Amino acid sequence: MTAWNPNCSDRTVSRRAFGLRVSTLLPAAALCGLRGGERPVQGAGGVAVGNPLAPRLAPRPPRARAIIQLFMNGGPSQMDLFDPKPELDAHHGEAYFPKIAGEVENVKDAGALMRSPFRFSQHGDCGMWVSSALPYTARHVDQLALIRSLHTTNITHEPALYLAHSGRMISGHPSLGSWVTWGLGSENQNLPAYVVLDDPLGLPINGVENWSAGYLPANFQGTRFRSQGAAVLNLRPAQPEPELIPPVRSRLIAALDELHRRDRPGHEQLSARIASYELAARMQLSAGEALDVSQETAATQKLYGIGTEPTDSYGRRCLIARRLVERGVRFIQLYINAQIWDNHTGLAKDMQAACDRTDLPIAGLLTDLEQRGLLDDTLVVWGGEFGRLPIAQLPADKDEQKAGRDHNKNAGVCWFAGGGVKGGMVHGTTDDLGFAAVEDRVGIPDWHATILHLLGLDHLTLAVDHGGLPERLTGVEPARVVTEILA
Repeated sequence: MTAWNPNCSDRTVSRRAFGLRVSTLLPAAALCGLRGGERPVQGAGGVAVGNPLAPRLAPRPPRARAIIQLFMNGGPSQMDLFDPKPELDAHHGEAYFPKIAGEVENVKDAGALMRSPFRFSQHGDCGMWVSSALPYTARHVDQLALIRSLHTTNITHEPALYLAHSGRMISGHPSLGSWVTWGLGSENQNLPAYVVLDDPLGLPINGVENWSAGYLPANFQGTRFRSQGAAVLNLRPAQPEPELIPPVRSRLIAALDELHRRDRPGHEQLSARIASYELAARMQLSAGEALDVSQETAATQKLYGIGTEPTDSYGRRCLIARRLVERGVRFIQLYINAQIWDNHTGLAKDMQAACDRTDLPIAGLLTDLEQRGLLDDTLVVWGGEFGRLPIAQLPADKDEQKAGRDHNKNAGVCWFAGGGVKGGMVHGTTDDLGFAAVEDRVGIPDWHATILHLLGLDHLTLAVDHGGLPERLTGVEPARVVTEILA
């Protein structure tokens, strides 16, 4: 893929020349307003020439055209959700810390081996084991490609999150959604290609850096949509205007932008800025409708848990994600506030609460996508930044009944559903205690490469020149597509 070149030329225009050009445009703008027509089409398909978000063909046939990423901030515990460990039951209470001391972040709170407080049972035709904490997801196991052997390289949230989202453990690099939209553009020019549905209760750890475009043009960063109130803040004027004014102003601005851009060929950042304002204008008509879940039937809203607690908020955002996929949005991310899966203490209570908020809405999303024929070409991705340790982490009062689990970079769990993956399969294994992935290990670069592959993108050729180097989502680390889970 041709690398993005941020170099540009710039020429100034005198005040007199600018005035002369504006004076020649005003009559045309007025005539456009009198005609009452739509804004003139610029380029194929009504997309402005040079639009960086114009849809592009993938280098290979894609299995999915859109992604819904359900990111579980904090690190869900694999041995309490999808990876049962009978050996933890057999050795509950036995000392194990000395064997893994170098892998424990909170050393002073480390306890003994701890069994799961949840029961496991097999579900679906495939017989996949799922915890009692996820009764609704358990009904969909025949659609899931479960990876039990995920591992990462850092046990601290911030760098682990940067790695999961951008392929690097430091900030400043493009996120997964930015890479995807940079490579493929958008099928809907009236909505952002990359939408973030964060939690009304607050931002996740690392905040807006989770969906940064890094050194890619700003068009490719995630756009936050609110699930309550106005979808996008400051999208509409504070004061009402006569209906003829906005279209005339829009045409005039477009003409001025084109003059400005014509005098500055190759100025990619300028084109990106102009395109973002043009998108904002189009969103005034499209965003509100796309996010209006009241248009859905009562039965559909109930499917997602809308109208009841604790599922209402996450359910609304799952339903909005489906509506955005229907409208051609390429990449949608759902976040939860802070890191509710970071269960250092109170595992039984707090992890159940996290499941209660998300389990039913996610199951509703899978059901709805399937019923509407959208699951075939929509990839749903679930997971967090790392897993948890098999030993207990004790609270300050050392009460074992309030114990949780510390971070674990050596083993984690994630699942895929929909576009291009095999349902009802489990890939990879961990050791008998769930401490480390031991067979068919999947690293974060492999995870990223697999997602790109399902969209028809090649992780080796999807690159941009930055600082004289070809930068990729998967970096310079070896990465492979997990072909075992592909349909």
